[in-house]
Amino acid sequence: MSFLLARDALNGKEGKAFATIDGRNVELFGLKKFEANAEFEDAKFTVVGSRTTQHKPKEMNISGSFTIYYGTPDFIAIAHQYQATGKLPELTLQVTNEDASTSVGTQTVAYYGVVLSKIPLSLLDESADFLEEEISFTASSFEPLSNFNAPVNLGG
Repeated sequence: MSFLLARDALNGKEGKAFATIDGRNVELFGLKKFEANAEFEDAKFTVVGSRTTQHKPKEMNISGSFTIYYGTPDFIAIAHQYQATGKLPELTLQVTNEDASTSVGTQTVAYYGVVLSKIPLSLLDESADFLEEEISFTASSFEPLSNFNAPVNLGG
């Protein structure tokens, strides 16, 4: 019988993320959460003689967000650079899941042509023990640099 063993469930805290900003690597210290998604848009396709609408994928959008503890100067510097020059730096994100306690190994994905959609400039919150900022982004492409293995009990 094949099923996922608890030891192969990935711990969400095991991994790391980097931003490459104009060729300079910056580890995303204080990272709380990272999520990137591929969203497919389709075109409707109808034909005479059918009462159903078919769908054909026509494009894919890559977007996501990450939450970090407030206080990293690199992102406000990006917004300020754009304000002053009208130019955004070249930005790549790289995220690695690496839980050594599992049999699935490591997965690393790179996101290229990253454009930050929202950068908090200032935060104050009297009820917050720790200030967090959520930064959203889009990317023009992605590439899996390494993939997970199939979990041992699932016959990979």
